[in-house]
Amino acid sequence: MNKVILMGRLTRDPEVRYTQTNNTLVASFSLAVNRRFVRQGEERQADFINIVAWSKLGEFCSKYFKKGQQVAIIGRIQTRTWDDDNGVKHYVTEVVAEEAYFADSKRDGESSNSGFENTFGTTASNATSSEFSVASDDDLPF
Repeated sequence: MNKVILMGRLTRDPEVRYTQTNNTLVASFSLAVNRRFVRQGEERQADFINIVAWSKLGEFCSKYFKKGQQVAIIGRIQTRTWDDDNGVKHYVTEVVAEEAYFADSKRDGESSNSGFENTFGTTASNATSSEFSVASDDDLPF
């Protein structure tokens, strides 16, 4: 089974590009994910994980995710290789996002330009922009 669940902060705004063959949207970004344990006397370590989101999910991420925002990603690990123009082989390991969620807590008095300031756990997996659900605090089980 190949399943990854990550929660971290975006290190930069998502970067959008389109494939050459069929013009499919691809959003790329990186998450800083804190390691679970801290050694005594050391600062907390973080891993920087590359994320790729395709099509509608990529569109959602590029529109609503911003640098510094805490998000949760569910997906799978993918490795790929290619040779550049100089014949040098490149290796990449990345997470292909299948679901994306807002993970920041709502702050009192904080305003936002997006319509999702009260959102928790919104998923964009296989959804169109009109299908995004917004949960209020009253809908949460805790």
